[in-house]
Amino acid sequence: MYEIKSSSLLRSVMKDYFTGLGLAPKVAWCTSVGPAELLRSFGFEIYFPENHGALLGATRQAGEFIPATINLGYAGDICSYLTGDIGAYLNKKTPLTQHYGLAGIPKPDLIVYNTNQCREVQDWFNFYAKEFNCPIIGIFPPRHIEEITDAEIKDVSAQFKAMIPACEKSSGQKFDIDKFRKTIKLSREATDLWKKVLATAKASPAPIGFFDSSIHMGPIVVLRGTEIAKEYYRILLNELELNVSAKIGIVKEENTRIYWDGMPIWGKLRSLSDLFVQNNSSVVASTYCNSWIFDSFDPEDPFDSSAKAYTEIFINRSENAKMKLLKQMADDFRVDGMIFHDAKTCFNNSNARFGLPLRFYKKYNIPVMVIEGDLCDLRFYSEGQSITKIETFIEQLESLKVTNE
Repeated sequence: MYEIKSSSLLRSVMKDYFTGLGLAPKVAWCTSVGPAELLRSFGFEIYFPENHGALLGATRQAGEFIPATINLGYAGDICSYLTGDIGAYLNKKTPLTQHYGLAGIPKPDLIVYNTNQCREVQDWFNFYAKEFNCPIIGIFPPRHIEEITDAEIKDVSAQFKAMIPACEKSSGQKFDIDKFRKTIKLSREATDLWKKVLATAKASPAPIGFFDSSIHMGPIVVLRGTEIAKEYYRILLNELELNVSAKIGIVKEENTRIYWDGMPIWGKLRSLSDLFVQNNSSVVASTYCNSWIFDSFDPEDPFDSSAKAYTEIFINRSENAKMKLLKQMADDFRVDGMIFHDAKTCFNNSNARFGLPLRFYKKYNIPVMVIEGDLCDLRFYSEGQSITKIETFIEQLESLKVTNE
């Protein structure tokens, strides 16, 4: 059975990160695609509630906690990261206790959110700002953009700069442009390595796919701006490149190569991974894992470059821009078909709501399929129906390949 040996190192890196939160003198909370580098330059350790939401999904605990949030008046079909996370807080429970020995989630000294992903983070993080009586800063970039303009970059950059007084007050440190440049440089180096890690899946057989990448992306999410993330991806990349040279991959012989658009179904990551392997199919690329590639980071221009990097992300683009980006990915990774995950509580990161899959198929003649589910709330996921749809789709792709040969 194929195994990525660096997984043992990953577990150690993530354990050190979480246990470190419990010892940190100053903790800032931040959205996963937010200005983590600026916060880290002030000496904050950074906690990402979305990462905690994913952990609740992966451990299948979210369903236990969601009802408590609904009882507060939140709708049951909004972001299950939000409902699962707040519900866990209300129940005074967290998987961080069992897995990393933390008494609970770390208390914030400062909370920062960026609505480049969705408006839900604003409501979510403001809930905690009230609970902890903690200062909170919101970043509000333009949404659904075709191509980002200089004026839009300057707008977001000015919002980043406006964070500085609150960061100084909460951290007890004065802003140091050189420290900020250093964190941007480290993030750029780590994100370049992460991009190369994902690019190894262009080889056949692919040495890493969407399901493994969803786990190995941990450091690029929670440890951007550190040497630790950079070193981890250097080691992982070396292993995967050796596997490419030796023609070792997820499956010995790839009958089909597939692209996954949208969120992971965290509670079914392993079973879905096994399903594709059993059908000699590799899910070689995804929208989700590529969301933490930031080509625009530039330590010589830290404010404008980070503003651009965090505003031009895929989730924040127009449908036309998304179509072009998906086609480029399909070509780069030589995919035979695309699966769109319609996550029922993640409207913003589901691209099947306005006809994009059908338009994509009609324009580019790449077969598509929509699977219904959710990131954490498994009530929206029918396992039997999904397995049948996926296996049928793979069979159709195999038949098309035979016909086209």
